[in-house]
Amino acid sequence: MEAMRADLLMQVDGMTCDGCAQAVRRAILHLDPEAQVAVDLDHGRVAVTTREQGLTVAEALTQAGYTATAMTG
Repeated sequence: MEAMRADLLMQVDGMTCDGCAQAVRRAILHLDPEAQVAVDLDHGRVAVTTREQGLTVAEALTQAGYTATAMTG
């Protein structure tokens, strides 16, 4: 049985440029290649549709060098 997809909203501190946004996107897609990722650089938020839980996504972003907190999920 396939895991259900969920919409997550993450607060990600430390994103300051397009390169950071790409690194965040890559970290999430490495975790779930089918995830949909929308980075809001101005507000430091990332909207993700994924099979992963918010804590798992936050841990992946922390390993990528950012401080991430799940605002939902």
